[in-house]
Amino acid sequence: MLQYDSWKRILVLLVIVMGAAYALPNVIGERQLGQFLPGQAVNLGLDLQGGSHLLLQVDSETVQNERLESFGESLRLELRDKRVRFKSLSVKDQTLSFALRNQDDSGALDAILKEMLTADYQRVTTGDSTDILFSEQGVLNLQTSTVEQSIEIIRRRLDPDGTKEPIIQRQGASRVLVQLPGVENPEEVKRLLGRTAKLTFQLVDLRATADEARRSGRVPPGSVLMPSASDPDQYFLVEKRVLVSGETLENATAGFDQNSQPAVNFTLNAEGARKFGRVTGENIGRPFAIVLDGQVVSAPTIQAQIFGQGQITGAFSVQETNELSLILRAGALPAPLLVLEERSIGPGLGADSVAAGQIASVVGLLLVMVYMIASYGLFGSFAVVALGVNIILIIGALSAIQATLTLPGIAGIVLTMGMAVDANVLIFERIREELRRGRSVFAAIEAGYGRAISTIIDSNLTTLFAALFLYIFGSGPIKGFAVTLAFGIVSSMFTAIMVTRLLIVLWLGRARPKSIQL
Repeated sequence: MLQYDSWKRILVLLVIVMGAAYALPNVIGERQLGQFLPGQAVNLGLDLQGGSHLLLQVDSETVQNERLESFGESLRLELRDKRVRFKSLSVKDQTLSFALRNQDDSGALDAILKEMLTADYQRVTTGDSTDILFSEQGVLNLQTSTVEQSIEIIRRRLDPDGTKEPIIQRQGASRVLVQLPGVENPEEVKRLLGRTAKLTFQLVDLRATADEARRSGRVPPGSVLMPSASDPDQYFLVEKRVLVSGETLENATAGFDQNSQPAVNFTLNAEGARKFGRVTGENIGRPFAIVLDGQVVSAPTIQAQIFGQGQITGAFSVQETNELSLILRAGALPAPLLVLEERSIGPGLGADSVAAGQIASVVGLLLVMVYMIASYGLFGSFAVVALGVNIILIIGALSAIQATLTLPGIAGIVLTMGMAVDANVLIFERIREELRRGRSVFAAIEAGYGRAISTIIDSNLTTLFAALFLYIFGSGPIKGFAVTLAFGIVSSMFTAIMVTRLLIVLWLGRARPKSIQL
């Protein structure tokens, strides 16, 4: 029992020092510490420090129009390939409409639509006019997938590291609730979420100039006028067909161009690189428009075949390139988000919650300390010291990963205080049993630790698995509770098995008692 390897003592000391270093900013404050310590204070949740509350509406009607536009372009190419003459193909009010020039082509049209239409679409024929629109089930499916995808993209933009714990929940059929702790100005959030960040690469139409199309009011079929992102008075005549989409984007980083101006460097995945290489190889000498959210960022002329890498330049500031690279990495929102409600939540309720949590923590800690010392005397004091180390390690771990502490998280810490001494109680009771059997002090302590270890590991592992499942299947504050509970379990096992044992070993080495009162 007295043989406690030096490397174990160094490990215990190192863990305690690191835990204290990361936890200290929560006590002293980050400003006073400067850059001397590695940690930052734990982030507080919306229920503790206030923040921003936004209720967003997913504009699913825009998605329907975009899907129908894409369907219409595919249908246009198919009809031309089959030499079926048509007129007035356009999308309006979630309906794709067109008419045949020759009714003798109705059979060929039926065959084409039978192959192209899925269960999500329906066809309505009135005379020589044909309308394509989403079916009732198709609208529901599109709405569900759009909202779910929007929630995932919102989460990536607002919490790229996965530790801030914003509350992002679906409300109703097409609404999303966003709550961000610590962000008292919703404008910052709205700026990140206000851009769909839909990136596409499309060829510039050379059949006419943008000025000619604007003056005549006639845009060539299959093309559209798009404004410049940097100059609202400048327009480009761009083909509707998307040759490469932002869905193939693999990474985007902020940087600078050859003129030392802020720019965004992007990398495409294998599929995107193949498409990009084919398109640029076949269209050398033609302007290639980089379109972001319906605006042309730039339209450089293709000088040579380009594959998986490129650069987006424009009138950007450094902050704009950082934000643009972030939202491009997170992915494009499938639909625009409309802000229905926004408000800032003050920290008043949070102050009451923090005070209540502090009272609960202090009362719980005092009760546990009194019980352990009254029940086990000096050994109970060792357990109390280990409990203090346990709390430091939990706070230090939360600070290290910059997790967000919410009320359920405080509940997890308070629960951990009681659970932290369970392992010590098991060990001490085992030691009591061995002492009653007449063993010596050293033999009783050695046997007590040896026989209690398996029970401690089994009981803590079952709780750790429960915390793991809560983290996997839970969301928001539930994850916060799971994180603090998991850290508490791991640190309590460490302090009970390593820290308390080290304190007992040091005491035995100095006192060498013949008997103990336990």
